Amino acid sequence: MAAAVSGITFAASAADGQINFTGTILDSACTIDTNTANQTVNLGKIPKSSFNAAGAVAAATRFSIVLNNCPAAVTSASVKFDGTADSSDTNILALNSGQTAKGVGVAFYEEDGITAIPLATQSKSITLDTSTGEDPANSNKMTFVAKYKATQAAVVAGTANATSDFTITYQ
Repeated sequence: MAAAVSGITFAASAADGQINFTGTILDSACTIDTNTANQTVNLGKIPKSSFNAAGAVAAATRFSIVLNNCPAAVTSASVKFDGTADSSDTNILALNSGQTAKGVGVAFYEEDGITAIPLATQSKSITLDTSTGEDPANSNKMTFVAKYKATQAAVVAGTANATSDFTITYQ
C-alpha cells in the first residue's frame, strides 16, 4: 500500500502568481456597413499553372470592411479573420468541405498586399474618424487583400470556395 501511495504528487497550496484582467465595457461600438458585413469576394478563375510551387500566390483581390457611427470612446480598430485552418499551412484559410480544388487555401494580407495576416491573428489597427458619425467618405474603411496560396507543389483544379468569419476589436 505504501508503494502505491508514494507515486502521488501533491500541488502546493500557495499561489505561484497572479493574473489581473483589465478592460472596458463600451456603451456602443461602430456599426459595420451592411454592404461589407456579409460579402462575397470573387477571386476569379485562376489557371492551376499559376501555382508553380508550394507557397505560390495568385488572384490578389482587395476587399473592405467599413465601420460607421463610431463613438468618440473608440479610437482605433483591427480585424481578426477566423475559420478552418488549412492542414498544410495553419496561417491560411482552408477551402470549404466538398470543394474539388486541392493543394490551395486563401491567405489574408494587409492593404499593402505584402504583409500577411495569419488566420486568427489581429490585423494592424487603423485610426478611426469619430468626428462625423457615419462618414460619407468612408474614412473608416479597412481594406485587405485575399489571395489563393498553394499549400502543395501540385494543385488540383476545381472549385475553391472558402468561408471566414471576422471579428472587429476596438481600442
